[in-house]
Amino acid sequence: MADIVMADDGIAFDGNSLERGPLGGAETAFMSLAVAFAGRGHNVMVRNKCVSAMERDRVSWAPLEGNIPEDCDLYIANRSDKLLLLARQAKQAVFWIHNPANYLLKFRYLSKLWLRRPPIVFSGAYHANSYPKWAPDGGREIIPYGISEEFRTTSQQDRIPPPRAVFTSNPQRGLSWLLDVWRDHIHPAMPAAELHVYSGAATYGSHGASRAAQMQPILDKAISLRSSNVILHDPVPKKALVDVLAQSRVLLYRGDPGETFCLAVGEAQAAGIPAVVQDIGCVAERVEHGRTGFVENSDTGFAQASLKLLEDDALWRRQNTTALETQRQWSWDDAAASFERLIP
Repeated sequence: MADIVMADDGIAFDGNSLERGPLGGAETAFMSLAVAFAGRGHNVMVRNKCVSAMERDRVSWAPLEGNIPEDCDLYIANRSDKLLLLARQAKQAVFWIHNPANYLLKFRYLSKLWLRRPPIVFSGAYHANSYPKWAPDGGREIIPYGISEEFRTTSQQDRIPPPRAVFTSNPQRGLSWLLDVWRDHIHPAMPAAELHVYSGAATYGSHGASRAAQMQPILDKAISLRSSNVILHDPVPKKALVDVLAQSRVLLYRGDPGETFCLAVGEAQAAGIPAVVQDIGCVAERVEHGRTGFVENSDTGFAQASLKLLEDDALWRRQNTTALETQRQWSWDDAAASFERLIP
């Protein structure tokens, strides 16, 4: 059993946050890894901006300020340079990042990375390639996000869903473009099809609230397309999202240069839902082109692939079956085991 300390200084969340409502991908990943470590028998301490101390799923949560022990077996500093030089007596310190690594190319990051030289954990090839070879590190590791059990354990649908597409990400990540493609290309060719959008600022806590003014015009655009069968919903917690996906036929998502894993696509694929994406950012890493969805780089190709999955039952069932067979193997337990191997 190892003593593991995980530190984050982003938005406020705690061990109950996934149960209370929607949560962003990086926060979901952080919490899921902590629970997976505890499930593997480790003593896990999370120190972040939670309001008060608590214990959930054998993980000890406490406010960050003044609560980082100097000594532990594994210290995971999450995202922030302010955390890099804490827990100085840890046997192994790791820097886990979730956004493209160009943000590290600032003196306040580089100086601390030079000084401590922690292994940096990336979530995929696109992510790792965003950090220049000359930049400091103590090793570069690729450990993909795990997929939560709710999505990995869904049963195959007995009935093929109706022609219903779904979008479940940040509205600023390509939703306006998708609405144009739906209005101009998909809806005219298949008027009975529906696009259900589960999106909004609530997923991102205080960060989302600060960007709500930027998100709102995109959400208003979705509302304005009700006559094109676009239906806007509030984002939902993970357990409810499983049911949403079970009623959906395809996930439509363009991709975004700022995204390095995309849980939205990963979760849908694990639940057997084909996805249509473009080769932007990391999302092409989540989809097996022609087998569990399509990677199409033109607007026309994207629309045509979407229509195929919305109307061709045999194609949909083949891709649904393949996704269930190939896209749910990597769990958070697997991710935790990969982090364990970093402990000397």
